[in-house]
Amino acid sequence: MKTKTLKKNKVNVVTLGCSKNIFDSEVMMSQLKANKFDVEHESMDDDAEIVIINTCGFIDNAKQESIDTIIRYAEAKSEGLVSKVYVTGCLSERYKDDLEKEIPEVDAFFGTRDLPRLLKTLKADYKHELVGERLLTTPSHYAYFKIAEGCDRPCSFCAIPIMRGKHLSTPIEDLLKSAKSLAAQGVKELMLIAQDLTYYGLDIYKKRNLAELIDKLSEVEGIEWIRLHYAFPAGFPMDILDVMSTKSNVCNYLDMPLQHGSTKILQAMRRGITREKTEELVNEIRAKIPNIALRTTLIAGYPGETEAEFQEMYEFVEKMRFDRLGIFTYSHEDNTHAYNSEDDVPEKVKKERADKIMELQSGISYELNQLKVGQQYKVLFDRVEGEYYIGRTEFDSPEVDNEVLVKKADGYLRIGDFATIEITSADHYDLYGKIV
Repeated sequence: MKTKTLKKNKVNVVTLGCSKNIFDSEVMMSQLKANKFDVEHESMDDDAEIVIINTCGFIDNAKQESIDTIIRYAEAKSEGLVSKVYVTGCLSERYKDDLEKEIPEVDAFFGTRDLPRLLKTLKADYKHELVGERLLTTPSHYAYFKIAEGCDRPCSFCAIPIMRGKHLSTPIEDLLKSAKSLAAQGVKELMLIAQDLTYYGLDIYKKRNLAELIDKLSEVEGIEWIRLHYAFPAGFPMDILDVMSTKSNVCNYLDMPLQHGSTKILQAMRRGITREKTEELVNEIRAKIPNIALRTTLIAGYPGETEAEFQEMYEFVEKMRFDRLGIFTYSHEDNTHAYNSEDDVPEKVKKERADKIMELQSGISYELNQLKVGQQYKVLFDRVEGEYYIGRTEFDSPEVDNEVLVKKADGYLRIGDFATIEITSADHYDLYGKIV
């Protein structure tokens, strides 16, 4: 029995997982709006007739969060609080048959490339003229900017090719059109994302073409920062650094997941690179762009990782002194190459190892942040929280990196604007400053 009146044609889109999913939800929402749906993102009102859940299926924790969310809305449907529940995204792509059996309350499941089919189910048309259009769920001054879908890499631990398919680059002219449209809406920062940024262009231009893309995007009027996420180290196209050094609006920032610091584990992971080659690459990047901020991601507890190999990774982090670092515990994913190996590192040990790395990184981050005290930086302000304006330098991406805090009492700052800030103090992950 219905306990409340649902708003007809209102759709609540719920997004789980990474920035690639946020991008996909924004595209979907733009299509729904064009089809005269009243669409909201993660509405707290719970008065939508239709709920669409865009799921993540990357690792165990993310999968569980997606399943819990589906169950929550399936129960809401049973109670008459929702009329229709649809599920899309990575988890749905990977486990559609199982999910259909386990959660029959869901009206339909769709994969990662099923947007036209999902729209058809809602009696909506896929509008080709809207390609590149999105309803932003982020603050209006920055946007995630997906330049390719899928991945051709053979990494042993990763299920993304199963869920997202083969690498497919978006043509430069389409991306330029999207960038101009975003700039016209007031977007100042583009965060380039893909499963593998550095593979861009190989499929459609028969060469790595990321440098040319960045060069052309940097000419789009209104775009003041371009930030690079998810670069692959093997075969890294060094011409990207030439564009970074010559274009003032390309941030001196690179997110390059390296996954481990032991050659033996890197080989088992099928990463196509050794510890020595990785160090050479990092040193070469820093030589070309001396003030670059490097972010990386690692995995603790890969099958067969001994204490000695973990120690190699620890020493690697100690030596390389990355500006930003995150670490996952290994997740044993079915249908991946690593699934054939025994998941032999106990969960407790995986967590202890990850914690040790983060403790080490916390100290490195603190030391690097102290060097910023007394320096002036261009800061983009994202939000207000309590008594502080909160922003970021070009060396920091939203959600994952350091933030700059300026007291509201010290002067007026507008959200979405840049300001010059002098850093007056710093802790492990935050910088405090004053308006210059």
